[in-house]
Amino acid sequence: MLLREPIILENAFVRLEPLASEHAEDLVEAAAGLDHAWYTSVPAPEGVESEIRARRAMREDGSVNPWAVRRLDTGRVVGMTSYLNIEQPHRHVEIGSTWLAVSAQRTVVNTAAKLLLLGHAFEECDAIAVEFRTHWHNRQSREAIARLGAKQDGILRNHRVGPEGTLRDTVVFSILPPEWPAVRLGLESRLAR
Repeated sequence: MLLREPIILENAFVRLEPLASEHAEDLVEAAAGLDHAWYTSVPAPEGVESEIRARRAMREDGSVNPWAVRRLDTGRVVGMTSYLNIEQPHRHVEIGSTWLAVSAQRTVVNTAAKLLLLGHAFEECDAIAVEFRTHWHNRQSREAIARLGAKQDGILRNHRVGPEGTLRDTVVFSILPPEWPAVRLGLESRLAR
């Protein structure tokens, strides 16, 4: 299976649905009240529809595979996540551009979604590396990635220029196929609690 192929992924907690314009209303509500810190790329509510269009356009060119994150306990779409920088010939992908509504943060939602994304990449798409990247200043994201079981590969210094002209140091993490069984068990254990 191809990493760029739109597919529904589901477990007992969340359903990841190929991102579509029909998700806009819930996503506008989900984006309201989020901390739009200078080091994140969470869209403001008024920017949600253009973000959906941008991610869908990148899906068409094969570089991104975006999903809406739907909580099954409420039926509401509470955020977005994506496969980024898809390198199908090298079986390499990044999971990122993930954001969740305040109501979904520090719940099972992120863990359940990452379990689906990682499982699909390793078990269905035969990935040889799944990467995560975040801004150096985004400590909450760095801690969440480490809790998944990803290992820090390094820091890309002055990797990007931010909207305000600031320079971004990007922290890179990854999970490799031999690590996946232990990571999977850790995620499943967290969900069982």
